[in-house]
Amino acid sequence: MVDAFKSPLTVGESANNLPEVLVGIADGASYDANPPPVGGSMKLADITDYDAGRIIVLAKHYTAGTSRIVRWDDRHKYYNDELTLTMLEETSLELVYWLEDHGFPAVIIPPTHTDPRRYGGEDPGQNLTTLISLPHAAVEAGLGTLGLNLQLLTPEYGPRVLLTAVLCSVPCATDDRMTTALCRGPECGRCLDTCPGDVVGHWDRDWPACNRYRAPHGFAQLAEHVSSIIGETDADKQRAMLRSEQSFYLWQSILRGAGAITGCRRCQDVCPVGADYAGLADALDEIPEQTEGKTLRLAAMLKAETTGALPESYDANGRWIGALDYLKKTAE
Repeated sequence: MVDAFKSPLTVGESANNLPEVLVGIADGASYDANPPPVGGSMKLADITDYDAGRIIVLAKHYTAGTSRIVRWDDRHKYYNDELTLTMLEETSLELVYWLEDHGFPAVIIPPTHTDPRRYGGEDPGQNLTTLISLPHAAVEAGLGTLGLNLQLLTPEYGPRVLLTAVLCSVPCATDDRMTTALCRGPECGRCLDTCPGDVVGHWDRDWPACNRYRAPHGFAQLAEHVSSIIGETDADKQRAMLRSEQSFYLWQSILRGAGAITGCRRCQDVCPVGADYAGLADALDEIPEQTEGKTLRLAAMLKAETTGALPESYDANGRWIGALDYLKKTAE
């Protein structure tokens, strides 16, 4: 963009006027120099050659009422979350136009846009990541740190946030990355205890298995359902499958994204990190999904950590997880 079209601006001033969103700014070069261990080799320059000097990450918190719904598969919850995502996307678009008005072109990276080049066509259930890892970008932008299951944790709302990012090249200051973990790892382990799919690992997550829950009416389920209908040789059964509740939910999810874009976030709800959790605890403190097996696994993880045996996933994500201060207290 020709300098004559650019005007002085303070990104922070605009961010403060955005409707109740957390905002952090990361350096694009630093992100590319420290690529997250997810998403293949995607770099910011693969998205835009000119406007990736800065990553402005926006986080919008879920409504408290939906977090207080205990069932992970409640469609009212999916629908409300989809509306929250719509608000966040609109806020991101307002920021983009504000930047353009000042002579700085910008690009939105939503949490739902995956790179189609990564889909091989043979396995609809494979894990497809966003163009860039928004949780890792959020850490680079100073919004928080990653948790035991690699979700973003913020001091204000814990993991109960949705993310978008805006790429631009505004010559502005960036935020400092947090270097101490907000998460208490297996010492807490509530995300592992509550997970309906039991997909949480030791500073890791089984992402394809998780997708069955966080996108219960997503592409994999759609492909499987349509394949089942096509493969059914009994015409009456085929007709019944076409008119089934599953078909109805998939159709509804295509219309609004509820259940395809949004889905299970039980691990986010029960996390005690975040100033907002005080208003949720009465509904969420009890974890009915907890089992003796999960408790023993968490104990084994913590014991391993106290001997210095951290898993490879921690080594790969340590920059974004941060230092585990709770281990110092355990040792004392």
